[in-house]
Amino acid sequence: MDPMTKMWVSFVGIGLMVAAAVIITFARLKTKGWIRLVLSIASFLMLLIGLVYGLVAMT
Repeated sequence: MDPMTKMWVSFVGIGLMVAAAVIITFARLKTKGWIRLVLSIASFLMLLIGLVYGLVAMT
């Protein structure tokens, strides 16, 4: 993978991790019930996908 593609892949990974942090913070502070659960699961999945993108960018 060329360096420019690695840069964009890492940016996507960083963006997903930031979005996951914002969503989980919102879910814990402002929501209750099943909406909180759905947002938490979505945030966790975004964090895992961001981790995978970060690892791909490092190799």
